[in-house]
Amino acid sequence: MASRPARGVWVALVFVALALVGACRPDPPDPAVVVEQVQRDYPPPVAPPAPDLAKLWSRTGCTANGCHSGIEPIRQPDTGMMQKILARGREFGDRDGCTVCHGGDASATSPNLAHHGNNPKLAAAGGPDQFFADPASPWVNERSCGQCHAELVTAQWNSLMMTEAGKIQGTTWSFGIPKDYEHRWANYDAQNPEDPHARLGTDAYRAYMQSKTEAHPNVFVDSHEQLPAAPVPGVNEEDWEELRTDPGQAAYTYIRSECQRCHLGVKGREKRGDYRGMGCGACHLPYGNEGLYEGGDAMIPRDKPGRPLVHSIQATRDSWVHANGQAYTGVPVETCTTCHNRGKRIGVSYQGLMESAWASPYTEGGGGAIEQPGLHTKHYIAMQQDIHYQKGMLCQDCHTSGDVHGDGFLAAANLGPIEIECTDCHGTPSAMPWELPLGWGDENARADLGTLGDQGRGVATLLPEHLRAGAAAEPEDGWILTARGNPMPEVVRRGDAVLVHTAGGKTLVLDPLAAKSRRGGLSTEAQVAMVHSDHLDTMECYACHSSWAPQCYGCHVEVDYRDSVASYDWVAAGNRHKLTAAGRVKPDEHGWDDLKLPGKVTEMRSYMRWEDPPLGINGEGRVTPLIPGCQTSATVIGPDGEVLALNQLFRTPPNTEGGGEQGQLGIDMSPVQPHTVGKSRSCESCHGSDKALGYGIGGGRMTAPWEGDKVVDLTTADGRVISRNAKPQIAGIDGLTDWSAIVDREGNQLQTVGHHFAGSGPLPDDMRARMDRNNVCVGCHQEIPEQSLAVSVLSHVSTALDMQPTEHDAHEDLLDKILLSAAWVQVLGIGFGGVLFLGGVWLGWRRLRRREA
Repeated sequence: MASRPARGVWVALVFVALALVGACRPDPPDPAVVVEQVQRDYPPPVAPPAPDLAKLWSRTGCTANGCHSGIEPIRQPDTGMMQKILARGREFGDRDGCTVCHGGDASATSPNLAHHGNNPKLAAAGGPDQFFADPASPWVNERSCGQCHAELVTAQWNSLMMTEAGKIQGTTWSFGIPKDYEHRWANYDAQNPEDPHARLGTDAYRAYMQSKTEAHPNVFVDSHEQLPAAPVPGVNEEDWEELRTDPGQAAYTYIRSECQRCHLGVKGREKRGDYRGMGCGACHLPYGNEGLYEGGDAMIPRDKPGRPLVHSIQATRDSWVHANGQAYTGVPVETCTTCHNRGKRIGVSYQGLMESAWASPYTEGGGGAIEQPGLHTKHYIAMQQDIHYQKGMLCQDCHTSGDVHGDGFLAAANLGPIEIECTDCHGTPSAMPWELPLGWGDENARADLGTLGDQGRGVATLLPEHLRAGAAAEPEDGWILTARGNPMPEVVRRGDAVLVHTAGGKTLVLDPLAAKSRRGGLSTEAQVAMVHSDHLDTMECYACHSSWAPQCYGCHVEVDYRDSVASYDWVAAGNRHKLTAAGRVKPDEHGWDDLKLPGKVTEMRSYMRWEDPPLGINGEGRVTPLIPGCQTSATVIGPDGEVLALNQLFRTPPNTEGGGEQGQLGIDMSPVQPHTVGKSRSCESCHGSDKALGYGIGGGRMTAPWEGDKVVDLTTADGRVISRNAKPQIAGIDGLTDWSAIVDREGNQLQTVGHHFAGSGPLPDDMRARMDRNNVCVGCHQEIPEQSLAVSVLSHVSTALDMQPTEHDAHEDLLDKILLSAAWVQVLGIGFGGVLFLGGVWLGWRRLRRREA
């Protein structure tokens, strides 16, 4: 065994070796150098010239006789997709390939015959068996898009954009209908595949999703039933009696006429900003806000709304679209906001648009100034845009194929199918993205943090088959993986950097947090927030980095059954497309007036905010921003004018959401990723804010309690109303104290928080106690300036020398000095005391030895 001196030498040598290794470790590359290299390697793509239609079209069949000779090609002529379409068309007698998607008979001698005939050879080969005006419609796209993208066409039926199960459950929840957290209903009956390997994605992804399903069986369900019918009280006596007994049944009218108009099975209400296609065409065909065609086909009217901007597919980085002398790639954000402008409003928020109650400022118009035009039937003010939007990133640059198309299996709420996390690209200060384990940031609950394991997820070197059809970047050091284990085809690793090849044509260089940390590049604020705290273990990144969030408090819904044809049944319209031969090929819902419903639906708000959203816990067990979800107070009027419900708040089932036997108020604060990422919100906006903690705006003291009518008229000094004709100015809402308050000071929950995942809720009591730094100023200023002798002396001296801190930086500097001074005094005091104690022990021991000697 080595002697003690020898062991000491070995230890010293080890430390010297480690120091040498650290000294020899190369510095991380300068980000500016990496950016310069990437710009050289990936210059901005140059748009190809607009197609020469004279050379492209054969002037036979559909493009003959001036019919569609000016129409744009669905894809650029030199792309693989267009070449396959032309080749397949030639194989079946259509040199221009139109019938490959649209069907019909290209050899017909008249448009009527062409649009009503068919090509038996093409139909036998799996192509269209009749003419499809909208081949992207989900009711026919198996025979069109599905010729090349069969797996995505199959997956669409169980995608959340088709089922909209979460939206249905959220609305019925607020009307007191469901008796639990189950997601029973969808727009159509739906069923998971029996084979678990049918789930699109890698083996790691499929295994991960199995664990998610086991943890949240009420969200990752096996099947859905079609939404129940809306009541028709003016026609059906049984419906009338049920509605009188339970006014909450009006929810079905509300859902079918308002909420469900955006699902992929219908074309929607077609108002300004809401024009889109069905099925694949909802995203992959460009529609302007006015819904007008602006291409070169003389046969398509330019004054009839409801048409694509041009006859071309928009998709990934290599899919060029030419329109009005411009060329672009990718799916514009505006395409997504066609639907994502209600509810959580993530689409318009990403663009920096916040709904406004006012139509100002004025714009130029015929005859003078006119008010701001309605967009999605709303008016907006301009807010700070998401930093990703400012960098030129489109929605698809973060959201994966599985997020958007679905993976073939049901996931009933937004948090269910979303597989990306901020850390997938940014990592953490201690780990690069590829060093994080699968599941980081996407846990089933906070307890999962200890079970994710230490094995890094690495990068991908192979893409699943369904991801190879779109654009894919050169993998370099590997494709980056999502938290759930699927590769992102346009996001790759280069050394310590992450390259994002955006769908819009840019190549962005992302400097991961760990690389910055290793260079000493993190700011003091970043180190405090991410290194010297447990924020990353407990919070979503966007809990701090969301610069604002739309907060629409109080949704007052009125359903008035006196009007027997006021609403439109969008779910029934989709089912007519599905179940009838004529409906299957119909490209819209025009002319189906018999699907109108009784019940005029009106929506109003109480008030709107955008600043510093409150915080709560989402279904992953992490701290997240909250915004008002379905905070519904319902007024229901029967066909005879009887008021069945007036500003009624419904309740959840007994013993849910902290509501006791009577249940909780069915108004909901919804966990959300606001899509307004920017610089971090300030520390005090959370730690010094009653609103952030869940106590409401101004601690719930900004608005008077909503219970009881508010009468504003001639009153006496002690509040007695004088006028006999006085009417309530603000009607009361029974049971409601404050729309914005989630919990009270005693921790009693006041409304629901996230009704999809069982783990969501308000900030727990212990977390609120640890977070609360409200009014900590008193900790110092109870003594300042003259409450104690020492403070009084320092105060007088600093005043005489003009050293009193009056500004933020001076206060911060003083607190830092006080902290360091106090720490050193205590350390030196303890050290000095320890020396005295040990010295006394030593002297005592010496005296004892002398006596013994």
